[in-house]
Amino acid sequence: MLLAAIPSPSVNGFHLGPLYIHFYGLMYVVGIGLAVYLGRRRWQAAGGDPELVDEVAMWGVPFGILGGRIYFDLTTPKGIPHHWWGPLAVWDGGLGIWGGVALATVVCVWRLRRAGASVAGMMDALAPCLLIAQAIGRIGNYFNQELFGGPTSLPWGLEIDPAYRPAGYLHNATFHPTFLYELVWNLLLAALLIRLGRSGRVRPGGLFPLYVAGYSAFRVFEESLRVDYSQYFLGLRLNFYIAALVALAGVVWFVLLQRRAPREAIAGTVEPVEPTESAESGESGESDAEEAPARP
Repeated sequence: MLLAAIPSPSVNGFHLGPLYIHFYGLMYVVGIGLAVYLGRRRWQAAGGDPELVDEVAMWGVPFGILGGRIYFDLTTPKGIPHHWWGPLAVWDGGLGIWGGVALATVVCVWRLRRAGASVAGMMDALAPCLLIAQAIGRIGNYFNQELFGGPTSLPWGLEIDPAYRPAGYLHNATFHPTFLYELVWNLLLAALLIRLGRSGRVRPGGLFPLYVAGYSAFRVFEESLRVDYSQYFLGLRLNFYIAALVALAGVVWFVLLQRRAPREAIAGTVEPVEPTESAESGESGESDAEEAPARP
């Protein structure tokens, strides 16, 4: 007999005039907004222009959604969509975090280099903010009754309506709330990254690979609990292998960065140095222009 359990939600959204607002999408909007706000503050504290965070978000968010949709379509049992615009159908299916982070990172790095900004500094500033955004987004999974693990009788077991239970578990009432486990882990990892950033023990650019490694390592554990539909390989979920590989890549990335990168403060935007008259004439002397921070 269950003494306690997390109840399943009775609704997954609300009406706003003729529109129906899903809590899943709303939570991601709130998470993105908070990530941008916190990212602006962290980037400004590092000496950068906070408006650059807005530009990064303008590029990163749409490409992150696109990358997440492509990854989801390629790794779910329904397979590759029949139409090229399948990944654009955000109303049909979910998002794959690794595809979203990968494509958004590539695009944002390209944009930051064109802007002459410190890629390492921006990635360090945004790493804990991304975790906070992901934590808020997981609340949306609760309202969708998804991302849950196997049956459990623990007091924090999550009640799942029969319509959302996978085959083979129709007679089980409560399941591991893996979305909640991830939510808590993301917040703890974000706090750890902020603390490490302030300690000065991590070289510039090191917080982002720690984010990648720390989040993916937890997903290895989470994927071993989940029972929702997924692609399987050698008896394990496909995302289990991907999470393990990404976690390992994050660790290697961090170790190499710690060995090679110079110990310096996180640089903000890189201002171009105008040539002085003495430099143009070939004479030695100090320039009146300030020396720009070296790009990582």
